Amino acid sequence: MEEFIGGLWDKLITRTAYRGFPKVRVDLKEIERIAPIFFRALGGDAGLTIRAGTATAHGARRKWLERVAGVGERVELAWLDEATLHLPAWLEIFPERSQNRELYLWLIALAAHDVAPDANWIVRNQEATKAALQALPGMQERYRRLLDAALAQRPDPASLPPLDAAAEISIRAALCQPGSIADFMPGKNPPAPVPLWLHPEPPVALGEQRKAGQSEPQQPEGSKVSTDAEKRKRRAEAVDAPENDSPFMLLFRAESLFSWAEYVKVNRPLDEDDNDNAAKAANDLDFLSVANDGKTTASRIRFDLDLPAESDDDFMLADGILLPEWHYRKQQLQPAHCRLQMLVARDAEPCPLPPALRATAKRLRNQFQSLNTAPARLKGQVSGSDLDLDACVRYAAEKASGAPIAEPGLYIDSRKQLRDLSCLLLADLSLSTDAWINNSARVIDVIRDSLLLFGESLAATGDRFALYGFSSVRRQNIRFHLLKGFDERYSDTIRGRLAVLKPGFYTRMGAAIRHSAAILSKQKTSRRLLLILTDGKPNDLDKYEGRYGIEDTRVAIQEARRLGLTPFCVTIDEKAGDYLPHLFGANGYVVVKNAAELPQVLPRLYVQLTGAN
Repeated sequence: MEEFIGGLWDKLITRTAYRGFPKVRVDLKEIERIAPIFFRALGGDAGLTIRAGTATAHGARRKWLERVAGVGERVELAWLDEATLHLPAWLEIFPERSQNRELYLWLIALAAHDVAPDANWIVRNQEATKAALQALPGMQERYRRLLDAALAQRPDPASLPPLDAAAEISIRAALCQPGSIADFMPGKNPPAPVPLWLHPEPPVALGEQRKAGQSEPQQPEGSKVSTDAEKRKRRAEAVDAPENDSPFMLLFRAESLFSWAEYVKVNRPLDEDDNDNAAKAANDLDFLSVANDGKTTASRIRFDLDLPAESDDDFMLADGILLPEWHYRKQQLQPAHCRLQMLVARDAEPCPLPPALRATAKRLRNQFQSLNTAPARLKGQVSGSDLDLDACVRYAAEKASGAPIAEPGLYIDSRKQLRDLSCLLLADLSLSTDAWINNSARVIDVIRDSLLLFGESLAATGDRFALYGFSSVRRQNIRFHLLKGFDERYSDTIRGRLAVLKPGFYTRMGAAIRHSAAILSKQKTSRRLLLILTDGKPNDLDKYEGRYGIEDTRVAIQEARRLGLTPFCVTIDEKAGDYLPHLFGANGYVVVKNAAELPQVLPRLYVQLTGAN
């Protein structure tokens, strides 16, 4: 009964003290589709992703009831880092739902016009506000409504101590007339948070960076894995694992316990226990301390990522192919920065198509055989089934001008012509393809079946095509696997190479795309399609992750387009929408949500991309 009454009292006082308006709450999920488009349309950095941040302690004065209830200590604000725009996971600041939604749009506009990122907090936000209002006159009325609502919630300067009151007056002046405050004198206490501005002290990661090659902790098999519903970006600090070597344990006497069952070693992993309040506890922490105690699943299942011995490795066809790489911080191309090795499988024996794929392959071959010749409409013919209106009008005008001219071809004729097309498919063979997608198949198995069916289909069309795979271990070891070259006939030899595909290492995608583009650009066809099949974003051990890898891949794709190629990405990564639009454009990729359907989807997608009916 006491716990029940205490719970009711806690809910009552918390609800009374809380300043927000939960009934009109707007979640970031509700605008997550339009937010990236809106941000980039306003001129924001196209390489940034948008995701929820984390609440931080603001340190400002709170009302007495808030202190009693233990609420109001933390606030969610927006901030930028080099890879992400962090927005509040939800907004319930204002009493109207439309105002909370408009606040999201305003924060996106403010971040897109962050013109003085190195200035102090108050100057930076004033400059961003001025730039946003000047560039977007339609936002001025919205900003005024949000400003009125925000000022109504801010503390009255008359109720504050002199120093705090002066700071509050400066903030109000900066909000009402952006650019009017050049110097900010902080009060004795931090000022009340300003939800219309970017974070005064954006959270940063603490502790040492994760060492290259150090694996992340794995979830134990068979356990229930819960995900963060808000997908927050949390602040973390690397710490050493606590040691249980306290000298006071020498004074411990086991007979002092009531029973052995009551003794619990506190510092231990309990893989079988689920903590239902873990997410709530994480939200209450300023920093998540992460320690590597050497006892995670990652230490029980050890992946050896060293390169195999030469006697056990694939045959090396070419070594030391030097390729450049883009350094996005320096905004320059680093020449001869990567070394690529051309390999072919050592243990690949010629083999027929697996029986499980034969029925599907037969159906695809029958469908694709009709594409080996495509009807073409030829203009300017002396005879044909239709008139060429452009040629007729041009001939009539020239004849009316009095100029002597022979009658040109005035007809359009439909004829069968060979398809003038070449395609190179580049498959990601990184270690992540060793993951299971269901009880019977891994990602690498799905990729293998996809390549086999893709080869069967294109062999029926007569189109020129090549198949390659890649993985990497740092910039000096980019492994580029020959599966089928343009000059090779699709046969049991090629099927044998595909049958022995296995997961490799990491995903240095930029170098693989550059070499693939160089191979494809040598084909003398009118259309050249570069298909990239992957299951994740670019990454490698030596700083090739995050924004660095994304930007290098983007530049490599731009280089391929300048060569007259058409890059297109097929991925099974559910999070691809965060980075692929920046790499390939809105129409340059497709996400296959069910990885098991990839073998059937890939040939159909090829038909759509090549414009065949």
